[in-house]
Amino acid sequence: MGLYDRHVLPRLVHLACGLKPTMRQRGKVVPQARGRVLEVGIGSGLNLPFYDAAKVSKVWGLDPSQEMIGMARRAAASLPFEVEFIGLPGDEIPLDDASIDTVVVTYTLCTIPDAAAALRQIDRVLRPGGELIFCEHGEAPDAGVRRWQDRLNPVWKRLAGGCHLNRPIPALIEAGGFRITRLETMYVPGWRPASFNYWGAAVSR
Repeated sequence: MGLYDRHVLPRLVHLACGLKPTMRQRGKVVPQARGRVLEVGIGSGLNLPFYDAAKVSKVWGLDPSQEMIGMARRAAASLPFEVEFIGLPGDEIPLDDASIDTVVVTYTLCTIPDAAAALRQIDRVLRPGGELIFCEHGEAPDAGVRRWQDRLNPVWKRLAGGCHLNRPIPALIEAGGFRITRLETMYVPGWRPASFNYWGAAVSR
């Protein structure tokens, strides 16, 4: 991993993912989490202020970047609930089967190299009846925007740490073994190729 990936990219991601339209989206979904929560791709901890302390008993924050986890630890220091940070030691999420009540995924499925495998792992750790809460940017409904997403995606992936502009988020979630129970979509203010958002909830099929 080079200097850009270790030192520059985490700060750029933190700034981009902390813009006001994106933070408003986080505020729509994160408070829905309850019980024992796993946040996949916790990054710099931008979701942490939005958890409802009256509903959450503990949050596990999963991220492959130690630089991002370091930023998230600082964000978690004053929270009234426990936050435990875990890395990615292998192909499996290092939590027991059916041990989690809610999984939160925000602006993460765009970047995970094998999203289908990650969703199968999420399904494994969720208890029966548990929810996957998500908010993601992805494939736009308008043909003109999609064409730009497809053109820009190869360069964007290299600059943005593997982020894809054009992933079909609902199809990915369903292919990972889930049934979507709530889904909303809209363009949020910002750069059009990266601004079409999907958010909602899903349960295991």
